[in-house]
Amino acid sequence: MKKITALLIVISFLACQKTKKEITKQETMKTTFYVGTYTNKDSKGIYKYQIDTNGKLEKKGLVANVVNPTFLVKSKDKKQLFVIGETDKNNQGVIRSYAIEKDSLQIISKEATGGPGPCFVGINDENYIVTANYRGGNVGLLHANKSGVLTNLLDVQQHTGKGTTERQQAPHAHSAWFHPSKDEIISLDLGTNQLWFSKIDKEKNKLIPSAQKTLEMKAGAGPRHLTFHPNKKWIYVVNELNNTISLVKEKDEKYYVDFSINMLPKEFKAFSKSADIHVSKDGKFLYASNRGHESIVVYEVNQENGHLKTIEYTSVLGVHPRNFSLTPDNQYLLVANRDTDNIVCFKRDFKTGKLKFVSEIYAPTPTCILF
Repeated sequence: MKKITALLIVISFLACQKTKKEITKQETMKTTFYVGTYTNKDSKGIYKYQIDTNGKLEKKGLVANVVNPTFLVKSKDKKQLFVIGETDKNNQGVIRSYAIEKDSLQIISKEATGGPGPCFVGINDENYIVTANYRGGNVGLLHANKSGVLTNLLDVQQHTGKGTTERQQAPHAHSAWFHPSKDEIISLDLGTNQLWFSKIDKEKNKLIPSAQKTLEMKAGAGPRHLTFHPNKKWIYVVNELNNTISLVKEKDEKYYVDFSINMLPKEFKAFSKSADIHVSKDGKFLYASNRGHESIVVYEVNQENGHLKTIEYTSVLGVHPRNFSLTPDNQYLLVANRDTDNIVCFKRDFKTGKLKFVSEIYAPTPTCILF
């Protein structure tokens, strides 16, 4: 009997030790992400960081020495990184492709984006790539093969028109997105104050207008970025100039604005402009950033109609939150504060959507966080 008892004690001890090791291993698991930057101060290019399961951030170092890599996107197989450079040579911006190799990035190819002042790059499952050229007021189309080699510029969609404010005297394409459930590209132009809709003619490799060419936003809105709800039906547009979020829906194959909400507290009267927007994987909460108010505004999403209810404003503990990102497991929200050179990590409450500060780390002029 004593032998059996002793054996049970040993087995229990070993099981506890194994559990402790598994917990320790889980706690030290780290997720990698890349940070795009402006290189006009201390930054040298693209940096690699990590976050562990406790929300602690760690800088791994510089992985690509390149000028102004302000926006990044990965290929769907996660083997290549595509980067726009906010530099102009012969009135053209630049896009580069890199092979992701452990702790480094290896340059593959470099091509023109289709216009000056590129600020966004998007990619679909077929490796078609779109670039939004802010100063050019247009969208460029390229393609990459399986190895990440970029084609020459295939086509350019030039926007025309203007809005009603000082910053809307000419077209300013700010982003371009592949619709998640149909063959369509939605481009946001802050200057013309419109959403532009197009498709790819894959035989000619050209961008062609959709049946509905554009959608007008409220005068002076200035559409900048968008996010798709997980149901793939609701589109949330963040408007930079009037600090609103608009819910865009589709009925009878025609897009329309169904609902809009202010991003700032009523008592806040100082200057601010909105920047980025993301929705949680469960579709219950939406987040957007304010530059000026220096906050992330948290909304609850009505699951029946997609309308938003303001939950809270969380200080980003920095200045100019140009970009932010949710971790792949949605446990944390990371904010890139461009003007204070820091990335701040917040823990998400899955039930309430609220944010709680966890940690922060130095990052030189960060503009994009990509997992």
